[in-house]
Amino acid sequence: MDQLLTQIRNCSHCTEHLPLGPRPIVAAHPESKIAIIGQAPGTKVHQTGVPWDDPSGKQLRKWLGVTDKQFYDERLFALIPMGFCYPGKGKSGDLPPRPECAPLWHDPLFQDMPNLKLTILIGQYAQRYYLGDAMKKNLTETVRNHKSYLPNYVVLPHPSPRNRFWLSKNPWFEEEVLPELQEKVLGRLTSHI
Repeated sequence: MDQLLTQIRNCSHCTEHLPLGPRPIVAAHPESKIAIIGQAPGTKVHQTGVPWDDPSGKQLRKWLGVTDKQFYDERLFALIPMGFCYPGKGKSGDLPPRPECAPLWHDPLFQDMPNLKLTILIGQYAQRYYLGDAMKKNLTETVRNHKSYLPNYVVLPHPSPRNRFWLSKNPWFEEEVLPELQEKVLGRLTSHI
């Protein structure tokens, strides 16, 4: 795993497409119990090199019901984006994650984490990649049908502050999905300690 993480962190596969240059962000350990598959680092995470070190990460930790200490314990959580580097700015936010990263690095990472008990797919890019045709017509319907992806996957919208409107339009998410998510996370973290 150490050798693989070093290879990922030194990756320059798509340098010419990265406005801030390559800085692959990933956290994983052979003992990781839960994998969180996100989108791609934003500019703040690119600067700090710490996954989910931004308002989205703060919201995600709240959704999961975990402390910063738990979240950043690689023996508990593997933090794996679809695109490992900041992809640049688009018209309405950051560009999509670079398409090269997941096919290049995800399988080797998962092969080195035999203790994974849960994979959390955040946002449409992760859901499309891992669910394929099982994904519903849009993210809202996919999340609404979250039980159909268990026990392998938990599907979530992105915890970005920009999604406040989505959250206010879909109160069932906080009422139904979050309590179940927190129960599953707690169960995975406390099993076989």
